[in-house]
Amino acid sequence: MGLNPKEKAEAIVQAAQDRRGLNIVLMDMRPVTTICDYFVICHGRSPQHLAAIAEEIQQQMEKLGTWPGHVEGTREGRWILLDYLHVVVHIFAEETRQTYDLQRLWSDAEVLIEHSDD
Repeated sequence: MGLNPKEKAEAIVQAAQDRRGLNIVLMDMRPVTTICDYFVICHGRSPQHLAAIAEEIQQQMEKLGTWPGHVEGTREGRWILLDYLHVVVHIFAEETRQTYDLQRLWSDAEVLIEHSDD
């Protein structure tokens, strides 16, 4: 039996914390869009840090029997997207996160978890 979407999102948050992702946010997207159930948003300090966060998330999710349907941005090192169908993960460089400001763009979504540890 697989994880439900909220359990996936919470496992992803934990994996991002394990790799010291910064300002981790879990947003409930269900009331505002049909593209996914949850967003996990965080940022890292360098392209290597972003890659390490993404790798940790993928490794931890694979242990739970879940693989991303789509991965983008691993070469650029400014915004990595991991699409776990019901859960979309955005791992940003800090300045890129500020530019796109997904939390403001999707401000109608409820923030379920917010770790401000910059």
